[in-house]
Amino acid sequence: METQKIRIGTRGSKLALWQANYTQQLLKDIGVEAELVIIKTQGDKIQHLGFDKLEGKGFFTKEIEDALLRGDIDMAVHSMKDMPTASAEGLVLTAVSYRANPADCLLIRKDKVDRSQTLKMVENPIVGTSSARRKAQMRHIRPDVQLEDIRGNVPTRINKLRNGDFDAILLAAAGLERLDLDVSDLECIQLNPREFVPAPAQGVLAWQCCANDKSTRRILKKIHQSNVSACTNVERKVLQLLEGGCHMPLGVYCMQDDQFNYHVWASKADTWDSPTKFVRLSSATKLGLAEAILKQLEEKS
Repeated sequence: METQKIRIGTRGSKLALWQANYTQQLLKDIGVEAELVIIKTQGDKIQHLGFDKLEGKGFFTKEIEDALLRGDIDMAVHSMKDMPTASAEGLVLTAVSYRANPADCLLIRKDKVDRSQTLKMVENPIVGTSSARRKAQMRHIRPDVQLEDIRGNVPTRINKLRNGDFDAILLAAAGLERLDLDVSDLECIQLNPREFVPAPAQGVLAWQCCANDKSTRRILKKIHQSNVSACTNVERKVLQLLEGGCHMPLGVYCMQDDQFNYHVWASKADTWDSPTKFVRLSSATKLGLAEAILKQLEEKS
């Protein structure tokens, strides 16, 4: 049994704390004691701008990575979709979690529901999202949509919807489910990830530590889900090939069937307000799969 006490770096939002507490429990289950260290990131501090207006990549991760490099914490837990495709020098993504529901959800105020319309929203609906990917795909489905940036943690966004700031908002289903939020007063539409394509690695947690910290790396390998990383590696490779960050209007979703064949759905727009291209590809191997997806996307240009 390991006797090392691991310091887990995390953001302080309710969802981030759920992720950190979940990680802490997983470690406890294998006999490893852990404590949480809360760190504020650029993404937490700047609440008035949309993601596409924030400079650089990794605005939910940089301060946590800096704490790792300083030795203030031993590991970090991130939403993998927020992670740059390349870790800072000296850091590695050592393990990933199970995958929660990868879909996006559309939450609509009951008085703004029109069941005769696509996605059940009234004409010219005001939809809140700060994700360029979600904006681009929503415009593709409902060209009449009025898109507005929305920031804050998941409960804050839902309260803004309830208060009438928006007719509807887009959120990750994983966050709603992990926080076990009651949204029965709202119309909730789960969007098929094969049609409304999620961000690369959406629904997956990533565990990061220092490359030279062999003790922590060995511990994290015990909770690693290799079947999940097989798919997220494909998704994130597409993102890497495009040299994009989590603000790029790119969706990639990969899954394996019972025969271990890979099926990939991808969407890409040049900007949030430009046309979105969709591709689908199946393969018996992940070798060259990301490159093939990228080629198909480029051919649709």
